[in-house]
Amino acid sequence: MYRDTWMEVDLDAIADNVRSIHQICGKRIIAVIKADAYGCGDIQVAKACLDAGAEMLAVSSLDEAMMLRNEGYGGEVLILGAVNPEDALVLSENGISTAAFSLDWVKEVVKHDCSGMKVHLAVDTGMNRIGFREIREMEEARDILLHAGVKLTGIFTHFCCTDTSREMTDRQYLKFAEAVKALDYPFEWIHCDNSDATIFFRDSLSNACRVGISLYGISGFKKDLKPALGLYTKLVMSKLVPAGETIGYGATYETKTTERIGTIPIGYADGFIRANQGRKVCIDGCYAEVVGRVCMDQTMIRLPEEKQIGSVVEIFGSHIPLEQMAAELHTIPYEIISLISGRVTRLYRKNGKISSESNERILKSEI
Repeated sequence: MYRDTWMEVDLDAIADNVRSIHQICGKRIIAVIKADAYGCGDIQVAKACLDAGAEMLAVSSLDEAMMLRNEGYGGEVLILGAVNPEDALVLSENGISTAAFSLDWVKEVVKHDCSGMKVHLAVDTGMNRIGFREIREMEEARDILLHAGVKLTGIFTHFCCTDTSREMTDRQYLKFAEAVKALDYPFEWIHCDNSDATIFFRDSLSNACRVGISLYGISGFKKDLKPALGLYTKLVMSKLVPAGETIGYGATYETKTTERIGTIPIGYADGFIRANQGRKVCIDGCYAEVVGRVCMDQTMIRLPEEKQIGSVVEIFGSHIPLEQMAAELHTIPYEIISLISGRVTRLYRKNGKISSESNERILKSEI
């Protein structure tokens, strides 16, 4: 690591969270590691999840699925998003399951060599993203796919309001249950629960749960999961700035008295967006406000007292929970960690110590 800005990913905590969640739901675990495991490293996170008992990985695209295959993963993997029907042969040759989400898509995919391809039917129960809405169309799609030699291995839906509305979740579940019953097919995988629903929702229909953000210890319903992530940088400069001087681009901050201003090597190109101006970071147990506009590569902070150059600065972690940062930025934890760019080194903690590092700009994964 050549730059003093990094994200720590605690693989032990992730594994413990998988085991804890499995104990709660008692169902097969599908670890959702799309978008490079929300920016945390798909291979590293996948291995921790699989070692802890997860039975399937879920991604968003064929590109992401092929990255797993190219890294040597040969187990179950499901694409939750849309795949071009022309890529049916790639799916079947690589044993990758994908979502069948509309009758039009099904009619197109069977024009290609799709025999042996594995499919999970996506049911739209209220998300209105992708998925079948009409049972009649699902029944027709089922028959077309089976006739073409496609393996119908699963069926799923996606809850949209598990963190805000139990009523909506119940309504979606009833629609999903109606579809599964009407299709009357022995699906191997039946799944509807996302991270939050995995914790609180109980049903006798589904046999698997899709767990994403809760892998990292974030849940609105289970507070004793283990936080697995932290984002850090180091103080590279500290100076006294007289009263009346401005800080950063646009001169948006003016010192009111003589103030100690520190500079840290993190900016919006790292995913530390400009909206962080006015928020606080933590240095040696003290909180320091971000002053002036966040630059592409650097940020200035107002230090409460003199700090040594090289002092570690926490962006989020044990002092500033990721959920707190998300609330202050009026967003969600998913967005914050997914935006952390590839030039930020990921340090992986295993067996209580840093075991490896990965930076897509300079290093290959050591796992």
